[in-house]
Amino acid sequence: MQKLFTIMLFTLINSALLNAQVSDSTHLNNAQAPAKPFESFKTSMTEMNEKGKRIKSLLIPAGLITYGFVALENDGLKNFDNSIKEEIWTEKPHKPITIDNYLQYAPAAAVYGLNAMGIKGKNNFRDRTMIYLLSNAMMGITVQSLKAITRVQRPDGFGTNAFPSGHTATAFVAAEFLHQEYKDVSPWYGIAGYAMATTTAYLRMYNNRHWFRDLAPGAGIGIISTKLAYWIYPSIKRTFFKDKPMNTMVMPYYQNKTVGFSLVHSFAGK
Repeated sequence: MQKLFTIMLFTLINSALLNAQVSDSTHLNNAQAPAKPFESFKTSMTEMNEKGKRIKSLLIPAGLITYGFVALENDGLKNFDNSIKEEIWTEKPHKPITIDNYLQYAPAAAVYGLNAMGIKGKNNFRDRTMIYLLSNAMMGITVQSLKAITRVQRPDGFGTNAFPSGHTATAFVAAEFLHQEYKDVSPWYGIAGYAMATTTAYLRMYNNRHWFRDLAPGAGIGIISTKLAYWIYPSIKRTFFKDKPMNTMVMPYYQNKTVGFSLVHSFAGK
């Protein structure tokens, strides 16, 4: 058990912590091009480097997603999943715990808790909330669509919606959200968020609700969804808000076969 547990846990933790250390800015230089040719060239190179950093930051989550799809058809990786289940559940059956249902949201809750304590992150209340809701909307649509297409049976035999793990995707959306908001304050906030997300992923196997191959793509989808939200939100803000104060906002979401709307009202600027 120790050998398989170590392999599995290190795979997720190392991927998560490596991604948490990737530094990617969310804003490009929008200033007008300087008149001097050299400065214009320098600006272009800066934008190219920014795009390169963004692409590089997608490599780890894209690799996690790729692993999941490969593992769906690879006999060796399926055997690895069965071995993990045997070590964690079959040989030592236990009562499932429900903390993962709450822990998946903990990194996001930390963002608002830190702001409430006066430790300011990157964005104000409105912008960070819009980014978080947008992240979850993209993640939820992606996860639920893949569940409906792949119809992978859960290890406990109840349900054919195992792939990918929604809990894991939600947890890694929150972890990347915490990382993005506080990476300029301290990298340890992001690392703590990813540690909570990784724990959530492990508990999905501990509770016999998911295979390891469900967790990896869930993590990748969660990370990419949040990164994309940070990249595209500035354009959405310029188009619809134009930097005007906005006290109330409504955002649609889709998760766990549930469609609804989130209503957020801000009573303060930050």
